Amino acid sequence: MASDHLSLAAELLVITAQKRVMLTCAESCTGGMLAAALTDLPGSSAMFDRGFVTYTNAAKIALLGVRQATLDADGAVSESVASEMAVGALTRSEAHLALSITGIAGPGGSEHKPEGRVCFALATSKGCKAETQEFGAIGRSAVRQAARDHALHMLLTAVHDLPHI
Repeated sequence: MASDHLSLAAELLVITAQKRVMLTCAESCTGGMLAAALTDLPGSSAMFDRGFVTYTNAAKIALLGVRQATLDADGAVSESVASEMAVGALTRSEAHLALSITGIAGPGGSEHKPEGRVCFALATSKGCKAETQEFGAIGRSAVRQAARDHALHMLLTAVHDLPHI
């Protein structure tokens, strides 16, 4: 399973090249793991424009345009913040598709936002959709890897559904 992210990235590289699609990502709890997976392969500059690692709320606001009101109302680990992160990354890049990740890798969490909860959002010029995954209290490293791999699967599905650019 350790190299599964490499095979997903390799598949993405082929499909994005065929469709001439560029990707970007905005990451919080994964701290750049998605960007690293997308750039592990030679030729990845053909599919990856840039990545944003916005670990703090201040970084989310400054680099991605996440609204303070959204953070205050819903917290950083929410589909609304994930959506604003994805839209912000898309509008601040040359990409056709943006994926964001924000979550609680652990240890810790609360009754309302447990360890292992990760919110994702995918933005294109046609809109944005968000989802939440509950990976559980499987440990910080495992949550981060699961989030990276889930994001790669989301990107693959989305790229398959995109028309040629």
